[in-house]
Amino acid sequence: MTSPADPHTRTWSHINGSSQDVLDRYAVTELCKGWPVYRDASEWRNYRSLFTDDACVWTTWSSDLPVDKFIDVSKEGKKNGVFIMHRECGTLAELGDSRTRAIGKMKATITHRFDEGGVAYDVDCDCRFIFFCEKQAATQEWKAKYVKLFYEKDKVVPVDGQTVPKWDKSELSTYPEGYRHLAMAQAKLGYEIDVNLPTPHDKGLWKRMYGEMENWLEGREVDLHWA
Repeated sequence: MTSPADPHTRTWSHINGSSQDVLDRYAVTELCKGWPVYRDASEWRNYRSLFTDDACVWTTWSSDLPVDKFIDVSKEGKKNGVFIMHRECGTLAELGDSRTRAIGKMKATITHRFDEGGVAYDVDCDCRFIFFCEKQAATQEWKAKYVKLFYEKDKVVPVDGQTVPKWDKSELSTYPEGYRHLAMAQAKLGYEIDVNLPTPHDKGLWKRMYGEMENWLEGREVDLHWA
């Protein structure tokens, strides 16, 4: 479970405010929702338009990749039968004081279909996508520079309602609680799993992520490249 303590040290523009604030926050939330809508449908031109030229994204199976490389490996995965979908569950945004930076927070469920020894199953992972967004000076358009996720809990879902693979519990425990079933299944496909992603169960990374979110909103440098 998440902590009862508020992870933020202050509040930013997140509801109400001026008409311009409302429009900016809406633009950021619209941008966030492009991830599930465009990536799931392979609308790569629309998907790429969400990001800055030098954007970087993190996932369990890709670690940190420049967005163009991430698109390339995503295409290759789909070509090889990888089937990942996303259910958006609610999105809000916070504006920095300068109104040129924002954080988009998108609650979502990642659902990845697997087939192991003829047993079809999904792994569903509840998470929060965090979009580090900036307003482009030349165009006044919002773009995402970084995208990194909180992974909160996951589960295995039998496609036929009853059959799931049996996994070694000791091997499963080597992956972080919050996305360990997803990680285990993806590792079986040959992916190298990033085990340094924030979850509610790792208070250090959880706190560090919120610290970087606040650094971003306050106009400071951020470091999301964790070993």
